[in-house]
Amino acid sequence: MSPTREERRERLVEVYREASVCELCPLSETRTSVVFGSGNADADLMFVGEAPGAEEDRQGLPFVGRAGGLLSELLEGIGLTRQDVFIANVLKCRPPGNRDPQPIEIESCDPYLMRQVQLIEPRVIATLGNFATKLLTGSRTGITKVRGTVQVHEIGGRSVFLMPFLHPAAALRTPSLVETLREDFAKLPELISRPGPDGGGERPSAEDLAPETVAAGSDQLGLFGG
Repeated sequence: MSPTREERRERLVEVYREASVCELCPLSETRTSVVFGSGNADADLMFVGEAPGAEEDRQGLPFVGRAGGLLSELLEGIGLTRQDVFIANVLKCRPPGNRDPQPIEIESCDPYLMRQVQLIEPRVIATLGNFATKLLTGSRTGITKVRGTVQVHEIGGRSVFLMPFLHPAAALRTPSLVETLREDFAKLPELISRPGPDGGGERPSAEDLAPETVAAGSDQLGLFGG
């Protein structure tokens, strides 16, 4: 029998508590906060970024800087708020100086992300930026070639629609990309309304991925929304 909504939420809180004291990789020695994720624990749409930035590490919440402000604006443009979606990152702790995530860090955090997907049960996962996109799609193809293109992958044991997006931080550095983000976000409502997919896909190991620069600005815990 499938777990009820309440059971899934309780299990998600357990995962959060486990992650909040995690010492599986060296990032536990330098972090201020574990940035688990935030939003609606029953969301149909889940965003996955790369890693917390300095402000996220300070507040313990994902995407609370300027990039997070743009993400909120983009969501409002399609009639959603942060309380309607769930936002998480590949890494739950900030790499010092926003350096590239290391294989041991990715491997240590991966089970937390997979359990989030299993328990939230999103139909759509939106990856933000190159790193999260390459990790979850298992492809080295750059974000500029795949952004806004719907894919189907098996993630956390679930077949989901996956749509890659440029990272909001990149759009802040290059304002002309904001309109590109808006155009791609406009595709989300129709995608969310579709029945869940049946396809699958295989993800690579951490060592298979080319390192990417972490973008400052990620998002955190609002497990009790929805």
